[in-house]
Amino acid sequence: MKHTIALKQNHEFRRLYNKGRSAVSPYFAIYCRKTNRPISRLGITTGVKLGNAVKRNRARRRIRELYRTNEARLMPGYDIVVVARARVIYGRYHDLERSFLQLMRKLELVRPQEGAKSESK
Repeated sequence: MKHTIALKQNHEFRRLYNKGRSAVSPYFAIYCRKTNRPISRLGITTGVKLGNAVKRNRARRRIRELYRTNEARLMPGYDIVVVARARVIYGRYHDLERSFLQLMRKLELVRPQEGAKSESK
């Protein structure tokens, strides 16, 4: 993750939940908010409902990899929180990636030239 740092403070998560824009799918709930920074910050939340620590860590790793592989397509300067839902553990990676990019387009986080190319495929 070249242009991204971790979002760790509880008050930053709460600010995004209250004032950020959101989009939801069966796999994720994503909250975002524009900042005046040249980089983005990513936070990942996995609740106890997902299962034990092994399952929660697997969900976090999958989400981090989704973000890392698609980071070049996304616009910098946003705080982003991804909340994992139960299906993220058992979903196929291809379905997770499609859902992730669809939510990012809905939140207008995909760079315009990249969004136009991927939609025409």
